[in-house]
Order: sequence, then structure tokens, then C-alpha cells
Amino acid sequence: MRARRTALIAPALGLTLLVAACGSPGSSSGSSEPASTAATSSASPSGAACEGVAGDSLVVLTDDKHLQQVDNIVPAVNAAAAGENPDIIGVLDSVSAVLDTPTLVGLNKSVDVDRRTSSEVAQEFVTAQGLDKQSDVGKGMKVSVGAPNFSEGATLAAIYADTLKAAGFDASTETIGNRETYLPLLEQGGLTVVPEYVGTLATFLNKAVNGDSAEPVASGDLDKTMSNLTDLGAQVDLVFGKPAAAQDQNAFAVTTAFAQKYGVTSLSELAAACGGGITLGGPPECPERDFCEVGLKGVYGMTITKFTSLDAGGPLTKAALQQGEIALGLVFSSDGSLAGS
Repeated sequence: MRARRTALIAPALGLTLLVAACGSPGSSSGSSEPASTAATSSASPSGAACEGVAGDSLVVLTDDKHLQQVDNIVPAVNAAAAGENPDIIGVLDSVSAVLDTPTLVGLNKSVDVDRRTSSEVAQEFVTAQGLDKQSDVGKGMKVSVGAPNFSEGATLAAIYADTLKAAGFDASTETIGNRETYLPLLEQGGLTVVPEYVGTLATFLNKAVNGDSAEPVASGDLDKTMSNLTDLGAQVDLVFGKPAAAQDQNAFAVTTAFAQKYGVTSLSELAAACGGGITLGGPPECPERDFCEVGLKGVYGMTITKFTSLDAGGPLTKAALQQGEIALGLVFSSDGSLAGS
């Protein structure tokens, strides 16, 4: 599902979501003893270490200091096509207006967990949100919507296509590969629109236009990142609709039982409550990445007593959290398995 980016390259703005997941625990690294799974009702004194607390449901802690860059869903459109019929942007904006992260999690759950098809889920969503009630502005214009090769991208593309059809466009979806494959098609008009991600695409275009050593253009500021993306898009014949509230980002989670025990809802509160340190789990590269362990220490002042090498937001990390083997783990904010139960 994560073919669109490399884990920990595109950072995250945290949202609070209750989640449930299953899987098997991964292997641990480091010299500390495993965290206790016993839960108590008393919060940890400030300055004490916080042990993991076992539990089935997880909660994503708010990234209140914006360690992660924004990665809102945004329609990326071929500039010539938008010039031919500017109404295409307005139709796509109607999708962005009703798409937030909990909704995106639910859509992903329907496909990835409940095993329904992206086309079925998309059609149901378009009808439920009234997106099928569009003014007839398409005038039969042919529109090719690129469907990236992971389930979330396919579902978003189907939603775009169904909404455009309702507005009178002759819209169809075309399954495509990774960004390196589909972006040239979008720029040259072989595709009309692709569901994209603000921060990830801004970073990608910045390197393509300005080179690998270019100053970063993506941050935790959506308006600024979107402005930079718009400027970069103009250089490669792309325009953009309005970004949705929905984001698919890196985020940090604890069990709901842990959050209740220590009284935390944000990463700042976690750092304050657990000054003596916490155990962290994530992909092997986490200890060297600014948006993972390095950022947790530098931005939030956290003490990481032990890092456990697991996976990038996958079943190993979620299982280790649920079993109390780690206190904090990296997840993805729109993962369908994170839907509240």
C-alpha cells in the first residue's frame, strides 16, 4: 500500500484515531529489558520512565509541534486539460471537501480489511456524499484518471472518476505504476488527473526541478507547502485542486490503555509525562531519520531508552504495541486497520 513513498521520507501531522490491528511481534534490538505489560491506574510521575501497556486498540498521538510534514490528499491535474475546461478543478474540489482522515481510514478498511473492491467502495462513497449530484459541466470531455498501484490510490482514483462522470465528463481510470512512471504521463497529458499527496509530491518535484541538494519545500505548514507545490507544478505543466483534510502520513501511536494510564493525547504530553524515557518501535532506519527517533529527541525532547527494529507502520509494530513490548510505535495515519472498533 505504500508504493507511493519511502517510509519516513514523507513525515506526518498526527491525528487522534482509535485503532485495532492484528499481527505477530517482531524481533527486538538493544540491551534494555522488555517493557512490562502490566497496566496500573496511576499515571507516571514527571521524569519517570513509561513502560508499554498492552491493549488491543491504539491511539495516534497528536504531533502538536509539527515534526512531520503535511501530506494531504490533493488532485494533481494536467494544466492543458484544466485550461480546456476549468470546471474539472471545481468538481475535484467537491471530493476534497468531504474527505477527512477518519473517512479515508474507513475507505481503506473497506478495501484492505473487509476485502471489498475499490470501485464498489468508491461508488458507495460518491452516492453517500452526494457527489453524484453535480452540474453538467463536463460536456463529454475525455478525462483519464490515473490509479496508482496501491489500494488507497486506486480507491481515490475511482472516486475522482465517478464524480467526474456525474458532472458530464467522459471519465475512466487507468491503472498506473509508481510516481516515476505516471508523473511524466500526467505532465504530458497522457493522464488528466491523479490523486496525489501535498508534501510527498512537493519533495519529489523539488528534487526533479532543483536537484537533490535543493532546500526542502515541504513542512508542517499546509499553506506554505501547498504554495511551494503550486509554484513547482507551474514549471512542469501541472495545476492542483484544493487539498483535502485527509492525510496519509507517518504518525506515532500508543495503546489506548497506555494513553489512559499516563493521561496523554499528544507527543508533547508524552514527553512531559515520561521524562525518564520510553521504548520506541519502528523500521530499521528510524534511529537515523529526522522524522523518527532523531526528531522525537530533538523536537520533543524525548528520552528513548530502547529502540526495537520492526517494520514501517506494519503488523510487527502494531503487534508489539498491543503486547506492551514497546510504548510508542510508528504507524501510518490512514491505515485501514486503524479504524475504530
